Amino acid sequence: MITDPLFYALAVPAVVLLGLSKGGFSGVGAVSMPLLALIISPVQAAAILLPILILQDLVGVWAFRRVWDRRIILITLPAATLGILLGYLLAAQVSVNVVLGLLGALSILFALQRFWVERRGAIIAPGGANPIVGAAFGVASGFTSQIAHAGGPPFSMWVLPQGLSPAALAGTTAVFFAAVNWIKVPAYIALGQFTPANLMTAAALAPVAILSTMAGVWLVRRVPAEPFYRLVYALMILTGAQLVWRAFAA
Repeated sequence: MITDPLFYALAVPAVVLLGLSKGGFSGVGAVSMPLLALIISPVQAAAILLPILILQDLVGVWAFRRVWDRRIILITLPAATLGILLGYLLAAQVSVNVVLGLLGALSILFALQRFWVERRGAIIAPGGANPIVGAAFGVASGFTSQIAHAGGPPFSMWVLPQGLSPAALAGTTAVFFAAVNWIKVPAYIALGQFTPANLMTAAALAPVAILSTMAGVWLVRRVPAEPFYRLVYALMILTGAQLVWRAFAA
């Protein structure tokens, strides 16, 4: 188990951000991996975070179990499984920093474009979303989730414009990533990253994970739809900027 106080000084805020993300504030959790990567290796950080993500998923899925969009899940989840497999097979050939830099830039451009479009009153209806495009974003989400737990922005790029209620968006996101994170488990076992030290460190952070996710659930149910979406787009811009900074800093 990690005992360095500096690690926990970064890990606790990282887990809180993940909890808020799982509770419905999609995007903000992408900052967590880079925070931990400041003090430990990215591979170890990902291995510690995965059990925490799975625990937070349980809270999120239970809280929003009645308000998730099945059509979106049926389109994106099979594609995400392919993306996870590609991420596992191509991990040695792909520069994580390049992928995250591109992802960050796309997140910023997407959020700015949504601010502009919705300011003019144009929102895509859920039934009109192209499933082929949705599957492509599903592959991208699975791929970036496998290599860096950063699958949120690609998923959000397809789902956010569909105008779901805040609760439905949170529920759909929770169900999607609950499945995605379980699908990633065999790859992390194969990589030998679930060591006793990493699992004990994740267990020590578990109470923070549960409480922060519950706080996110409580907040998202009390934020009106229009301010909620503006907040999510703003978080995407901040997250995208952080990912771009991480890529250039490396």
